[in-house]
Amino acid sequence: MSALLVIVIVVVVVALIVAPLALRIVTQYEMGVQLRFGRFIGTKKPGLAVIIPFADRLIKVTMRIITMPIQSQGIITKDNVSVNISAVAYFRVVDAVKSVVAIENVYSAIDQIAQTTLRKVVGKHTLDEILAETDVINADIRKILDVTTIDWGVEVTLVELKDIQLPETMKRAMAKQAEAEREKRAKIIAAEGESLAAAALGDASDTMMAHPLALQLRNLQTLIELGVDKNTTVVFPAPLMSTISELGAFLARETNTAAEIAAKVAPPPPPHEKQIPPEKQIPPETGVVPER
Repeated sequence: MSALLVIVIVVVVVALIVAPLALRIVTQYEMGVQLRFGRFIGTKKPGLAVIIPFADRLIKVTMRIITMPIQSQGIITKDNVSVNISAVAYFRVVDAVKSVVAIENVYSAIDQIAQTTLRKVVGKHTLDEILAETDVINADIRKILDVTTIDWGVEVTLVELKDIQLPETMKRAMAKQAEAEREKRAKIIAAEGESLAAAALGDASDTMMAHPLALQLRNLQTLIELGVDKNTTVVFPAPLMSTISELGAFLARETNTAAEIAAKVAPPPPPHEKQIPPEKQIPPETGVVPER
């Protein structure tokens, strides 16, 4: 009995030592790649996996989507503008065996290839295209990365430009351009408003010409609006040229009327008085009576 007990104790101790080395747990989002003496022999699905200690090696590869920030890159655009652009890439492993066997460090490799691809793609576009066509640039970067990373068992799902930093001089120039564009739009809108207002005033003037009392009613309405402020002086607009012509005609009529009245009121000279010719009249200062 003592020998059997010793054997049982030895077996238990060996089992306790070997069990942690032989048992592996693969989580739901992982895939296990099993190597025996350095040679690939198969994969392990999520759950409890048993391997041979000291002979087998189990490498766990996550199958979830991984977010990888691409650090800011100094890039010169097609129109010779220096910009700093950072991005973010989303990828996931679709073939665990290739991600382990085909490349040494898949995460570092994707980081480096993403940086070089970002510089190459952005350098082919002008600054305006970079700011306005980010979707096209994102699609181009993803397409190039997919061609390269598919041999590594990795699929790039999304690439997005995250931050675009411009030089201060370029920011001021763009601000001036935007301000000029806004001023242009404001002037165009103001001109269109003046055109519409002129057309409306033309229609209104045609209506007032057809209805003369409409102008008088409008004048009265203007006086009422001015009287609301309780001003002591009322400035009433009137057509200047027509007012001057009417005033001149009025003065001419008044002058003619006054001349006619004066002509009618003045009495004729007395008939019994004899008129003395001018050459025989006595100058007041001499006092000499001319000869008859």
